[in-house]
Amino acid sequence: FVREPEIMEETIKVTLVKSGLGRSKKIRDTLKGLGLTKLRKTAELKNTPAIRGMIRKVSFLVKIG
Repeated sequence: FVREPEIMEETIKVTLVKSGLGRSKKIRDTLKGLGLTKLRKTAELKNTPAIRGMIRKVSFLVKIG
């Protein structure tokens, strides 16, 4: 029995809804890496494990979808 890989969307839309000000440098660098530099800015990113991990790190500051 071989499990079929799940079908994933090719891109993820991420919007910054809370500021990175006052957060650690690690969090601010992650936001910059995702292309989220200003409040309410939306970035459309490839759906890769690395990007999903970055989103998980800053999930309390962003909205997905």
